[in-house]
Amino acid sequence: MLEVAGLNAFYGDSHVLFDLSMQVAAGARVALMGRNGAGKSSFVKCVMNAGPRAEGMIRWNGADLGRRPSHERTQAGFCFVPEDRRILGNLTTLENLRMAWEGTPRPRRSRTPDEVLAQFPMLGPIRDRLGGVLSGGQQQLLALARAAIQNPVLLLLDEPTEGLAPKIVEELAADVRRICDETGCALILCEQSLWFSRQCTDEVHVLDSGRLVFSGSWEDFDARPEIRARHLAVA
Repeated sequence: MLEVAGLNAFYGDSHVLFDLSMQVAAGARVALMGRNGAGKSSFVKCVMNAGPRAEGMIRWNGADLGRRPSHERTQAGFCFVPEDRRILGNLTTLENLRMAWEGTPRPRRSRTPDEVLAQFPMLGPIRDRLGGVLSGGQQQLLALARAAIQNPVLLLLDEPTEGLAPKIVEELAADVRRICDETGCALILCEQSLWFSRQCTDEVHVLDSGRLVFSGSWEDFDARPEIRARHLAVA
């Protein structure tokens, strides 16, 4: 379980998250929604210790993460797919997966790069194409495949659908659900698309200007139409 309490985040002197508290149970699938600049990306970067200065408590299965560096959190099974994907442009699709596989601790290696590639039909035909020439949708699928090969215990996805064609978005939703089903990992999805978030998650938290303004199930969210009208600009 991920436990966050009294989390404040700063970029230099700029205070961007304010006293956030949240729990994500083992295997839970949670959407973190809000407008651009609401603090979604800052939150998951705090969980990974990969950006803003964080003050407050972040625990994983009861252990305080404190100042543990991001690579140690990755070794523990945290897997962050950033908004800009960070595909290695001078390596092929398959080589990108091999790099991720090599960096995964042996006890968590359950599938080879070729086996993971076979689960992403859109990636098969481009297995030998350099990452730098892939389309945005292809890069996003590759970034998700790179996460899957690490057999995550906590998957953090930051704005995965931004700028993607509807067909890719549908494929991506199916792949996210499959990865969560196969690995049993918890999911925190930062997203603006209500449709995609509903497809992938069971709970929703809404941020506005760095503050948590709603937490609950999708049924709870639907019963509060003013939350969508006031805090979200999404379809």
